[in-house]
Amino acid sequence: MRPVAILISGRGSNMSALIEAAAADGFPAKIALVISNRADAPGLANAQANGIKTLVIESKPFGKDRAGFEKLLQAALDEHKIEVICLAGFMRLFTAEFVQHWYGRMLNIHPSLLPSFPGLDPHGQALRAGVKISGATVHFVIPETDAGPIVMQGAVPVAGDDTAETLAARVLSVEHQIYPQALRLLATDGIKIDGDVTTSTAGVDAEDNLIAPTVI
Repeated sequence: MRPVAILISGRGSNMSALIEAAAADGFPAKIALVISNRADAPGLANAQANGIKTLVIESKPFGKDRAGFEKLLQAALDEHKIEVICLAGFMRLFTAEFVQHWYGRMLNIHPSLLPSFPGLDPHGQALRAGVKISGATVHFVIPETDAGPIVMQGAVPVAGDDTAETLAARVLSVEHQIYPQALRLLATDGIKIDGDVTTSTAGVDAEDNLIAPTVI
């Protein structure tokens, strides 16, 4: 099983979905470490309750010194022999050097169908644009925000009376489905990066065309 670190800054709901999935028999990755850049992140208690090692590396004292923060972060990742990073609401930008070091081994999830609506307030952006389908995207991390090669996406319909809050709740349910499946693909070497896109060993279920690729 490939050792995984999850990085959080808050409640870590996607962290919880990953921990639950990884606890199942036969899952090809192990959540070995949860790191938060905030000591008050509620997700830390949840991780500890599930027997996951946790670590706090406060980012605030580093200010704009990203490299200084990343030096401590990398040391912790090395100590625990981490092979894959999953970002789950981690509110800290990385240097290009750190991202390049972890290229192809660091996943993030964003609550929109990228490349549409990157950055802040994706649900508000979707509603203002009048789209009829929204969703979530798991992608590899690159120096540009929300722009890495797409691994997996899941879609939800947008209702006429949706608010940003109701749409976010519907999308969050899909996030919890696709993030563990994307990690499964990565951990089993089921993803190949070809330039700016990925190819996958997983198939597409014609009966479930809102999530692709699907993993059984």
